[in-house]
Amino acid sequence: MRAQVPPTPKPTPTPPSLEKEFFKNILRDQKAIWTAPLHLRKADAIWIAPATVGALALVATDRITGDEIAEAHSLVRTSENISYAGSIYSSAAIAGTFYLVGRKKNDYRARETGILVAQASVNSYLVASALKGISQRVRPKDGRDRSEFFDGGTSFPSGHSTQIWAVATVVANEYHERRLVQVATYSVASAVSVARFTAGKHYLSDVLVGSALGYGIGQYVYRKHHRKTSDLTGLDEVEKPSIWPRITPHYNRRARQYWIALNWTF
Repeated sequence: MRAQVPPTPKPTPTPPSLEKEFFKNILRDQKAIWTAPLHLRKADAIWIAPATVGALALVATDRITGDEIAEAHSLVRTSENISYAGSIYSSAAIAGTFYLVGRKKNDYRARETGILVAQASVNSYLVASALKGISQRVRPKDGRDRSEFFDGGTSFPSGHSTQIWAVATVVANEYHERRLVQVATYSVASAVSVARFTAGKHYLSDVLVGSALGYGIGQYVYRKHHRKTSDLTGLDEVEKPSIWPRITPHYNRRARQYWIALNWTF
């Protein structure tokens, strides 16, 4: 009687790296973001209704609050300096720093943070730019037509607020066990959002909607693309960069061939 040999278990396939999936993930994210309203549930009305009422109330009073803050000339210079932290260039610098440090130190979490920050930043830019083109709201300093929608402006929503909140949300989620990181990132995001209003660049509703969009995009990108520790089994071995090659011996019994494969990962 022949003993049955148990089948050899198939190796768990290694998921594609976030680098390789970067542009595909952005396309998938955009589809999910723009179709999100189609997937709302009745339970979502609990927060959608008050948020909508609050945003409309701000829109109705935007010209008044905007004209009042415009008189505080001393705040403009400082506010503009703070606003730089929410630019697309700052987001790119943050993403690049995390990613390069992560590769140099073989720190997967830092690498992932850099990639997801870049991904959230691109998604935020695309969404904010599209909404600006649709709403065409006139900025606070653009004369008699200020605050008007569909009049050729680029005020709604605040792109800086969208950017910085998306970046801050990804970083805060990646380092969720470090309270100081969360406080610091969300404090910077809040400061940038307020600065866009006090600098006379946007209205309160622009800032509120932009911040909410950025937070939502950051949460989505992190939850959708974050790799859990259990998912990284074998992944770090494949992806971890090293100047030393991986040496794998091979043997073909029939052909009587022996060879060694050297594999580098960069």
